[in-house]
Amino acid sequence: MVQELNKTAIIAGGAQNLGAHLAKRLGKEGYNVVVFDKQGDQAVAVADEIAVDCSIQTAGYAVDVTDEEAIENAMEDVNQRFGSIDLLVYNAGVARSTKITDFTLSDWALSLDVNITGYFLCAKHASKYMIKQQSGSIIQINSKSGKVGSKHNSGYSASKFGGVGLTQSLALDLAEHNVRVNSIMPGNLLHSPMFQSLIPSYAKKLGVEDNEVEQIYIDKVPLKRGCSYDDVANAVIFYASDAASYMTGQSINVTGGQVMH
Repeated sequence: MVQELNKTAIIAGGAQNLGAHLAKRLGKEGYNVVVFDKQGDQAVAVADEIAVDCSIQTAGYAVDVTDEEAIENAMEDVNQRFGSIDLLVYNAGVARSTKITDFTLSDWALSLDVNITGYFLCAKHASKYMIKQQSGSIIQINSKSGKVGSKHNSGYSASKFGGVGLTQSLALDLAEHNVRVNSIMPGNLLHSPMFQSLIPSYAKKLGVEDNEVEQIYIDKVPLKRGCSYDDVANAVIFYASDAASYMTGQSINVTGGQVMH
């Protein structure tokens, strides 16, 4: 499903892990790729690697997704350099796992700032250029925790539920401009650094040893495996494409059957 040349995709939170994988996949699909990340050097490194591998135009920017001025300036520069902003993938995210009685206000604020306010700010400023073009697609990488509550993950789940409402509202705001907005709800990315970092707290929550956690999460999935980066990338490519031109405001599960609503 290779896209026409000269379309430009921005991946916010694209310097490592799932974000870097999505950036590389979009490069292979023929998009010019722009990586936004707080880790500016790593964003540039990922962009440079894609440029070599895919022979496309790329750029990396040091962008804190909670800093509106930085986002606005970066979006303006991207539009000037590349001529359009056709796809925004919002992948930036943080997770803190603690029982509500011990959940700190600072961790709660961080969850909301990065997971939903950053999405709002990036969508706000990307959409200004998409409206002028009368075309574009915005995709939020959400989570199954945006569909069902998650024990000891109140900040993360609340921010992801909020992302579903924001996606629907943005879709209504932008439909008249031929700009589509959707969320993708991955299941547990068991091999991701984020999930791996949470294993000790999940083991405590479940009352098991650390090395038992992954299998417990696999057993919850009807298809009996964790979600992979490729599973998410496949959904991104489809929902960004013309094949999904009649779909907007949707929150699409990629959960192996674990969540079905």
